[in-house]
Formats: sequence, C-alpha cells, structure tokens
Amino acid sequence: MRKSYVILAFLFVFAFAKIYAQGITVQPVKPTASEIYQDLQKLNFLGSVLYVAAHPDDENTTAISYFANTVKARTAYLSLTRGDGGQNIIGPELRELLGVIRTNELLAARATDGGEQRFTRANDFGYSKHPDETLAIWNKEEVLGDVVWAIRTFKPDVIINRFNHRTPGSTHGHHTSSAMLSVEAFDLAGDTSKYKEQLEYTDTWKPSRQFFNTSWWFYGSKEKFDEADKSKLVQVDVGTYYPSLGLSNTEISSLSRSQHKSQGFGNTGSRGSEDTYFELLRGEMPTNNDVFQGINTTWTRVKGGKAIKTILDQVVTDYDFTAPEKSIPQLAKAYALVQQLDDAHWKAIKSKELQDIITACAGIYLEAAANTGYATLGSEVTLKLEAINRSMQSVMLNSAVVTSSNQQLASDTPLANNNSLSIEATVTIDDSFKDTSAYWLREEGTLGMYRVDDPTMIGKPETPQQNKVKFDLTIAGVPISIEKPIVFKYNDRVKGEVYEPFEIVPAVSSKLDSKVIIFAKAESKKIPVTVTAHQDNFSGSVSLTAPSGWTITPKSVNISIALKGAEQKVIFSVTPPSTDSEGDLTPVVTAGNKTYTKELVTIDYAHIPLQSLFLPNKAKIVRLDIERKGDYIGYIQGAGDAVPDNLTQIGYQVAIIEPSTITPELLAQFDAVVVGIRAYNVVDEMQAKQPLLLDYVKSGGTLIAQYNTSGRWGDTKIGAPYEMQLSRDRVTDENSEVRILAENHPIMNFPNKLTQKDFEGWTQERGLYFPNKWDDAYTPILSMNDKGETAKDGSLLVAPYGDGHYIYTGLSFFRELPAGVSGAYKLFANMLSIGKQEKSEIKQ
Repeated sequence: MRKSYVILAFLFVFAFAKIYAQGITVQPVKPTASEIYQDLQKLNFLGSVLYVAAHPDDENTTAISYFANTVKARTAYLSLTRGDGGQNIIGPELRELLGVIRTNELLAARATDGGEQRFTRANDFGYSKHPDETLAIWNKEEVLGDVVWAIRTFKPDVIINRFNHRTPGSTHGHHTSSAMLSVEAFDLAGDTSKYKEQLEYTDTWKPSRQFFNTSWWFYGSKEKFDEADKSKLVQVDVGTYYPSLGLSNTEISSLSRSQHKSQGFGNTGSRGSEDTYFELLRGEMPTNNDVFQGINTTWTRVKGGKAIKTILDQVVTDYDFTAPEKSIPQLAKAYALVQQLDDAHWKAIKSKELQDIITACAGIYLEAAANTGYATLGSEVTLKLEAINRSMQSVMLNSAVVTSSNQQLASDTPLANNNSLSIEATVTIDDSFKDTSAYWLREEGTLGMYRVDDPTMIGKPETPQQNKVKFDLTIAGVPISIEKPIVFKYNDRVKGEVYEPFEIVPAVSSKLDSKVIIFAKAESKKIPVTVTAHQDNFSGSVSLTAPSGWTITPKSVNISIALKGAEQKVIFSVTPPSTDSEGDLTPVVTAGNKTYTKELVTIDYAHIPLQSLFLPNKAKIVRLDIERKGDYIGYIQGAGDAVPDNLTQIGYQVAIIEPSTITPELLAQFDAVVVGIRAYNVVDEMQAKQPLLLDYVKSGGTLIAQYNTSGRWGDTKIGAPYEMQLSRDRVTDENSEVRILAENHPIMNFPNKLTQKDFEGWTQERGLYFPNKWDDAYTPILSMNDKGETAKDGSLLVAPYGDGHYIYTGLSFFRELPAGVSGAYKLFANMLSIGKQEKSEIKQ
C-alpha cells in the first residue's frame, strides 16, 4: 500500500521549528540544547499575530518568520483556500488532490519559519477577476464566519492582511476578498450577536490592531513608493541574523518559500537588512515601529502570571547549554502554576509549550509505533512503546493508555537514567478508533465551498490525529501528560529508519484505470476494476452502476482475497447507447450488508508526508461520435497533466518524448507532436530542441504547443515560427460566450464539425495566458472574454509553416479533457488531424 521513502527530503534544524506540529507528527522532534533555549524565550512572550491571505504561497514568509523568531510571537497564517484551483508543476494532481499537496507544503513552510497554519472552508475554484465573482461563488457568510472563527479561536493581538481591501478588480479576486473579509471580521469577532453558534465552543475576541502588509509593488513602482506619505506605515527591518543558527531571517524565509514546490516557488536566500512595511488599518498607531507597542505581551497579562514570569525569567538567565536538565525543577514549578490559571486560552498554549520543554530538557523520548501502516476495524495491531529518560531527574511512567479505546499498556514504572523501556502489546481496532482521512473531503461540497459537518474541525490544517497513546508521567514531582500519535515505523535497507502515518482504513477499496472513458463508437469496451483488500480473508462481490441506457455485463462478480494488501482484477463489458450520453460509472463492492465505493489515492512526494486518501471511485463515461485522423502522437511533458492518457481514450497511441532524445528521426514517426503545459517554462532543453521541432513542422508535421506563462519565469521563449507575444490575458468564466472567428477553417470542420454547443459544459475556465500580439501568418480561430472586458482573440492560433502546421493554444485542455468535456475532445482531435484531410475537403 505504501512506498518506502524519506518523510522529508531534508529537515531544517531550526530552534523554533516543530516538524508538522499541527498535523500528524510523523517524524519525531529531537530538540538540541540551542533549540530548547529558543523555546524558553518564546515561553515568556504572550502575544499573537494572525497573517491573512487567500492561497498557499500568498503569505509573506519573511514577516511570518520575523514575528515567530525575532519577536517570539505566536504567529499563524490564515489561508482562506488550500490552493485547489492552481497548477501543479511537479505532477498530474489537480483540484482536491493539489489542495492536499499544497496544504502539506504550507505545513512544511510553517515548520520552517516557525508559524502555525489555519484555513477556511473556501474552495479555490480558479482565477477570479473581481471579489464580486469570488464572493458569489464562495458562500460569503460562511467564509466570513470562518475568518471570525479563526480570530476567536487564535485570539490574535495583531492581524496583518497580505492584500489591499480597497482596490477590488486590481488583482486576483480571491486576494482582495481575503482582505475584505478580514477587515469585516475584525469587528464581528468581538460582537456577541454575530455567529452566535460559535460561542458554544469559544469566546468573542477583539484584536488590538490591523495592518496591510504593503510594499512598493502596491504603489506601482519604487519611485512612487519613495514619494508616498508613510505616516501610517510601520517600518520593520526583517533581516535579523540568528547566530545560533548561522542564518538570517531572510534566508529562513527563502527556505520556507521554497516548500511551495508544486507552484515552482524555489527561492534563493538573501542576507542583510530588509525593510517590510505595515500600513495601519485599525487601532492605535505605534510610535516606535513595534506592532505590539502598548499591548501587554508578558505573563502579567493573565491573572497569576507574575509569579510564573519571575520563575521563567530566572530559568532563561540560568540556562546551562551543557546540562538543560538543571532547569527542570524550576520549569516544573512554573508548569504547576500554569495549571492554576483561569485564562483557559493561555493556559492550554503555555502548558503544551512547557510540557515539550520539560521533556526535552530531560531527554525524554516517547514513541508508540504500530507494526503496520494501516488497519481496519476489527483487526489487531501490535504496538511497540518506547520510553526513555536521559537525565538524572526523577521520572515515573504512571501509565500509558491508548486514548481511543482506553486500553492500558503500562503502569507505575520508574524511568531510570538512560535505560530504555520497551513494551509490546496487542491492540484491537474497534469503533473508538477515529477516521484519519482528510476531513474536508469526506462529504461532497460545492464549487466554492468544502463541506465540514463538525464545526470544531473548521480551520484545522489536517485531520487531528486522535489515535494516540497518552503517557502519564511524574517529572520532578509534577504530573505531566504527553500524548503521542501512533505511527508506523520500519527500517529501509537504504534509507534506514522510516516513519509514516498510521491510518484507519475501510476493509476494501476499488479502482478504475481511467477517470474518463470515451466511447467514440457504439461498441462495447472491456473495463477492468481492481479491488484491493485492506484486511485478510476478504470476500464479497463487485458490480458497476451506470446511467440509464448503458449495459453492464456481468451484473456482478464474486471476489475472494486472502491476504491484506493483495488485489483482484475483474473485467466488465460496458456497452454505450447508440446516441450521445454521459454520466458516472461507479464500482460498488458489497460484503454482507456493507457497501464500499471509495478509491485509495496515494500522494507520494519526498517533501511532504505520504498522503493516503479514500475518495469516491467513479469515472465519467461519455458516448461521443468523434472522428480522428492520424494514430501516433508524441507528447512532451511540461509541468504535468493527464492529457496523454485522455488522448488514448479516443484511440490515439501516445508516446512520451523525453526532450533530450529528440532527433529528426524520432519526430518523423509521429502524426503530430504535442507540447505539454508550461514546458517552455520548466524544461530547459526545450530551447535547444525547438529548431528540430520547427524542422519537423516544416517537413509536414503538426506541432501543438499548449499554454505557457509570461513573466513569472523571466522572458519565456516558446520558439514559435512567427512572432507571437504572450500576455496575461485569460478568460476565467467557463460559461463565457465563445465566438467562432474562422468558421470555415479546417480546424473547426475536419474531421468533426464544431459549433458553439461544443463549448458548453467546460470547467473552471476557458483558458489563460493568451497571446495578445501575433504575426499575420497566424489565424485566430476563437474569440471570447469575461464580462465587461474586451474580446480576447488569442486562445487558439494556427499557422501553416512549410508543409506542416503550428498551433498555439491557451485553452485549458489540461482541465477539460480530464473532466470529460465532449467539445474539448472534438476540438483537440481536429487540431491533431489538421493537414491530413484531402484537398477537396478543405473549405476555403
């Protein structure tokens, strides 16, 4: 079920970083004496900053790192979305799968810069040009409520917006919306009459200040910014150097920024002073460039905190880097006093921080490792507990209990200095063990919103790991409880010790080979269904459900799988109706009175923990009369998409071309060559190989280049045969009118006759990064625009070149083909077929 891999390609050993502290803590944290000292300093700061923006990668990592590590403030980033609507340059995952990747990249970024991570239920539905559109697709009241919830639960003293709420229409609609909602929520969070249902779980909260994190970019130029009135701006030098790390804050920021790998945001570090500006929006203007000026951020802000402050100040002063355990008696006293605080908010935060610091000072290591990475209800799992005290302090393990089932695994065992305690126990996985799947994907949402039925889960970055072992300890006479998630640990012969999440999974899952199945003729297709058992001795039956008019044989197939992790493949014959039809094809596995319709999807990249998702298993089936010319297509992958698989659905043979292997002889065998999305942005060899591709066209071939971005990766050269200038023009409304400019052009007529009806049912957008200037040799085929904008005619350009044809398109085929959009398939087939019709068929 799982591949062996290293949980993180590399770990940044920062004093302030707790790897995946908010999600499932897979890789254990083993702090050094310097790290402990940094955590001690943060203990004495009782102030919080909430940074607000729209997407993963919107956040200012330099500012987040500065507040977390220079100021020592509790700092969080509230990203309204999970970035589901973006593009992915490391693989084919899009939509909710991309959202899972980008969620974990944000967690990796926060582990690097020392912040925390929050979300709302807003779904990133794609680029939006205005907040009016954004807030119409999002449920504004619900997203606003989620921002209020974030403020009430995080309780920030200071809120910082990444974007300007006063300039709607000047940038991504999600961006402006995030700032608008943050400004509105600033007051609502403290109003007991608003979102009253939240007050069952939390209290109202009134932040002290709100800022807009501005820069010269928002002013249009550095010159305009230099001339601007800065009386409302707080200026902060975020270039702090941390000697204990050998890194500047700006270097840490670049490491954090570089975690956004699916967006291609690798960043080079800088050193030296660097100013960041915060424009005051709400609250009293600081006079000393300190956003916390006048806000009590010491222990004296809570009743009973003065005594704690005195103890902790002395701990910091007396800290011995060679023997951190000397601090334990005083830390234990402080911990005991914290338990007496009336302020539940700071009591919970500082209790957890003190628990971590005390156990770190004692060199205490606690672990609960399962002998398997996944288990089903009713199965048995062997848990191996490890507990060790590597200090001379008195430590007693009073008990170790599985929190889900309350099963006791150990009791009343002293932990002597450097003597490891190892215990094995068999645990039955019963109904008390919690589902570990992504909570926001469990139920079907809407275009603009994820559905989350449990209000206490809203905003959490991942499903909290509730399957834990609680170790009750007495350290220096003070009782302390530490919870550790159950993990799966094993040894890899190459990588050594490997940690993965421990998952609770259904008994069985099924998988279809393709998410879109096109029936170009009224002929049956053999459709395989792969069933995987997640427990031993699974037996049941498999059937397929399909729309009315489709025929499935046989009606069901019995299956029997003896071993956990084993598969069985069954074949069904699916016959479409004679006329156009489409719908969902869904495998259903039945065992007794239970049915299973989920597919196991794993996301396995070295820079994030392994993700195992159980998602609805279905494929879109489409009966479509479609013609094509040519058979053998070469495909040059760019940033990653599923287009090659989609083309096989309509009968093409598709070969993936490695750019380094391109030769005239290789290209000559293809009926057409397709260049994947952003290939000229991300594949360096494309520039060198472009002359060979153009020679292929000149000799009679067809070359289709899909969209590339302009500006972000510098001066992108796509090597078109005639002059063409990429722009940032895009049409985001998938229902926008499409006007056919060249009705008689072969690409609209051969071998499939296309009409405006073929542009119905498109998804997310029409296209992006259209050229806005081109040579007269190109023929623009289509015109479209979003509401209130001028016509955009560069979405599909075709030019003869020598004996062949060159096509450039910004249409979002990488979204439409995987979604089974019929018209997109017909148009792409025509593009691949251009030049292959007989002369008499060409309509002048």
